[in-house]
Amino acid sequence: MQLHQLNFHHLFYFWRVAKLGHLTRAAQELHTSQSAVSAQIKQFEERVGEALFARDGRRLSLTDTGQLVFAYAENIFGLGQEMLGRLQGSASGIARLRVGSVATLSRNYLENWIRPVLSNPEVVLTLESGLLEGLIARLGKHQLDVVLSNEMVPANPDRPLHCTLLGSQPIALVGPADRWKVLRLRIPEDLDGLELALPGPRHALRAQFEAMCSSANVRPRVRAEVDDMAMLRLIARDSGWLTVLPEVVVQDELKAGVLVAVGHSTVLEERFYAITAPHRHRLDLLESLIARQG
Repeated sequence: MQLHQLNFHHLFYFWRVAKLGHLTRAAQELHTSQSAVSAQIKQFEERVGEALFARDGRRLSLTDTGQLVFAYAENIFGLGQEMLGRLQGSASGIARLRVGSVATLSRNYLENWIRPVLSNPEVVLTLESGLLEGLIARLGKHQLDVVLSNEMVPANPDRPLHCTLLGSQPIALVGPADRWKVLRLRIPEDLDGLELALPGPRHALRAQFEAMCSSANVRPRVRAEVDDMAMLRLIARDSGWLTVLPEVVVQDELKAGVLVAVGHSTVLEERFYAITAPHRHRLDLLESLIARQG
């Protein structure tokens, strides 16, 4: 089969059935009959020369060939959705920027990064938070323009991505100013037995911190493990414990004198990355944000 023989109408019907996993639901969505959808799928399978679905009663599952075709259909129609979004925006003079950020990323860092566009009346922002794998999947479907992360994505030849280092920040030990103001501690040497609030096990820093303490034979008392940086910020402010985190998380409290940094690590740092798809539509706005490394 040549490219000009590919029936994109058939491919679209196949894509919706594969997405929904059910002929009836696909027919309802497409405002047609189940028999019409089934006929379209059958014609497409005949043109491809292989079965795309394995049928077990009413249940449909993708064959190996079906999974391959579905992966390409996701990209094709994902790009189509992106194109429509861009056209709708450009028609009204609006640039749309869709940013995903991992749940463990500081919201202060995210706000600092997008700050240049917050006052731009010609930009509409979409901000999503979630687990890295889910965000990367949405990036691959062209539902996000960029993912901000504090960890690199593993290399995968089947899912090529661009990962740009935006900058890094040293890790600080902070506590309430009224209790810890005159104290200066070494990290990790002076942490033995101290009550600490730490980033949770999913955070990129946690394994590094524990390895550092283990090497120094230091055992702090862990009082809280918090993945969400907004919550860790509140813990740092209100608990009275010392908290290990990047200073950007509590930048406002440090500036106001509510919290004070009593120590800094010379070993640990949090790194920030912008992850993009290699074949994405180029946005000058996004390029300028990524270029602002620091």
